[in-house]
Amino acid sequence: MPETTEQTQTVASQFHQSEAVRSSIDSIVDDLREKQVAITDVRGPVSPESAQTFEEFQRLTAEVRGRPLFYPYVGSGIGNGPFVELMDGSVKMDLITGIGVQFFGHSDPDLVRTALNAALGDTVQQGNLQANPESVRFGEILLREAKKGSRLEHAFLTTSGAMANESAVKVCFQKHAPASRVLAFSHCFMGRSWAMSQIGDSAANRAGLPLNVLVDYMPFYDEVAARRASAGDVSGPTRYIDMCVWHLEQYIERYPNEHSCFIFELVQGEGGFNTALPDFHKALMEVCKAHRIAVWDDEIQTFGRTTEMFCYDALGLGEYVDVLCVGKLSQVCATLYTSEYNPKPGLLSGTFLGSTDTLQVGTRILERLSGGGYYGESGSIARHHGRFEQGIKALAEKHPEWFPAVEGVGGITGGFGGMMRFTPFGGKKEAIGKLCHMLFEEGIIAFYCGHGPFHVRFLPPLGVMELETWDRAFEIIESAMARTASAMGTKA
Repeated sequence: MPETTEQTQTVASQFHQSEAVRSSIDSIVDDLREKQVAITDVRGPVSPESAQTFEEFQRLTAEVRGRPLFYPYVGSGIGNGPFVELMDGSVKMDLITGIGVQFFGHSDPDLVRTALNAALGDTVQQGNLQANPESVRFGEILLREAKKGSRLEHAFLTTSGAMANESAVKVCFQKHAPASRVLAFSHCFMGRSWAMSQIGDSAANRAGLPLNVLVDYMPFYDEVAARRASAGDVSGPTRYIDMCVWHLEQYIERYPNEHSCFIFELVQGEGGFNTALPDFHKALMEVCKAHRIAVWDDEIQTFGRTTEMFCYDALGLGEYVDVLCVGKLSQVCATLYTSEYNPKPGLLSGTFLGSTDTLQVGTRILERLSGGGYYGESGSIARHHGRFEQGIKALAEKHPEWFPAVEGVGGITGGFGGMMRFTPFGGKKEAIGKLCHMLFEEGIIAFYCGHGPFHVRFLPPLGVMELETWDRAFEIIESAMARTASAMGTKA
């Protein structure tokens, strides 16, 4: 054994705590704050020359990728909360945040400071064979919050939501071998790996792929269908839930002991920000428990964005969850499971579990989420959702022709918490796509969701966005919608 030394601190601690390092990081963060003052609203390119250079870079991007970007978006590397500067010096209001990744917006000084500290580490990537303390601390905090309302005991970290879901399905298959079938909801999205493309309910995402995952699709909760179930009677939702339970029991009877798991998106993401009554999920989960089918909760997109950190807490379903996946705004993705589902050695591993900066930034995000006043009925996320709904309804009152009734949609707004959608122009794909591009031109980055009808969706940076910012957002939204209606003519 090597001899021990008499020093009381590790060399790493001495380096990280040195005055030179601390003052240098302070100086960088202070300079960032000074520069951010110039980024407070949307604007165009800083010069014709910058616009031309940007266009040339877009052509290069298309050549490298094999296809152009959906939007001409390449960031310059700086922003200010909900505002982000692009490579040409223009500024956009980011209301989609990388499809839910940047909950604290762009260039958040606290997270930049955390990332600078992380850059002092000895490695960029950490793995399952060799990791530093950051990975354990991230998992510890995540589990501490998860255990408040569930039986989850362990966490396996990974680098993407799709890989977190891959880990989850492997855990379920191993636990319930030789059961080989998966239950999922219609219109679900699971990621773009081979297995997840097969489970996700989108034919385009698996075109040309050989299929070997056996999936049975269940109807998701349908508010309109529930009302029709008894011609408007208040018992309609109950009757609709009973119908879905019967549907699930038919699958189980048809394939006895062959289902390993039921994947629950408590709020569907790509499928249209569709929500369901807690009793709907509860009824199906109870059937799963009765037949030893794992309840797998996919919160890759919902994590941190509903009225509680975990959507299962917001809906009171934590006691049923066996396996859980989180990602996006957490920076590092993870698969959590109960002690009963702790897999055998060798099933889960990987060279990378996350980079040092994403682990430290992710840990800081978890700390801020747990104490930032975001959750609960009066939390900031609920207030933002209310302000969003208020603004869309005001637009509909002012321009009712933009919001015709849509078959099968319960209202012009939807979603839950920081997952927001609205349905103009009849939910037509062409019109929604046109509106998304008009919004980008006017200064707002948004995206769409749904499979028909289609919706405009927002995943705003509610960790840093002020309620007053919606006033400016709706000015831009109204302008973009007016342009879209004009461009589409009678089609809209």
